Amino acid sequence: MTPLPSLLTLDADGGFRADILARIPGLTHGFGTRLSVDWPNAATAVVRQIHSDRVVVADAPGAHGEADALVTDQSGFLLAVRTADCVPILLVDELTHSVAAVHAGWRGTASQILPRALDKMSRQYGTRATDVLVAVGPAIGQCCFEVGPEVAVQFRRWFPERDDLSSKTKIDLAEANLRQLKAAGVQQDHIAVAQKCTRCDAELFHSWRRDAAAAGRMVAAIGWER
Repeated sequence: MTPLPSLLTLDADGGFRADILARIPGLTHGFGTRLSVDWPNAATAVVRQIHSDRVVVADAPGAHGEADALVTDQSGFLLAVRTADCVPILLVDELTHSVAAVHAGWRGTASQILPRALDKMSRQYGTRATDVLVAVGPAIGQCCFEVGPEVAVQFRRWFPERDDLSSKTKIDLAEANLRQLKAAGVQQDHIAVAQKCTRCDAELFHSWRRDAAAAGRMVAAIGWER
């Protein structure tokens, strides 16, 4: 699946907004950066992220246990995930008034956390993949994400054209998630991608690969206003 041109804009508050989501009435969303220290300035529903495939329903703000994705159809708070190289993904279905926030590192991507979030929206709210709009935020790019064969081999399903996944190589996490979206039935013109590498741009992004334990975190969030 060929990624769309980036359709995310850096706003005055230092966060990125996706054009396809920004025009939805009553929806608040954004991808934080180093510059957006006050984002989000609202009540949030969060989880203790464990690099899993677990998706939880959040009917109110607050902590919702261990997971790596949240879904809701409620208003008045934001679903939030934190990243520093992993892929933050925001989803919305206007027809069922449902949204999701997903944290997809390599483990979560390999275990299909994103399709599981779509499935949870479908089972919980009746969402159809063809109606979902998706924004994929800044994450480590293939340019900087080198992994060993024990990790690379887990991506054969999504990169069948590659013959180097039994050795040390580089993986495009965003592309792997895009291919999962396509396989789940999401339309390509419903997806916006921030084609920006968090490790490359030290002025704008936190990065675990670059800064290790000194790395901060960036918040991606989405939700309906009251």
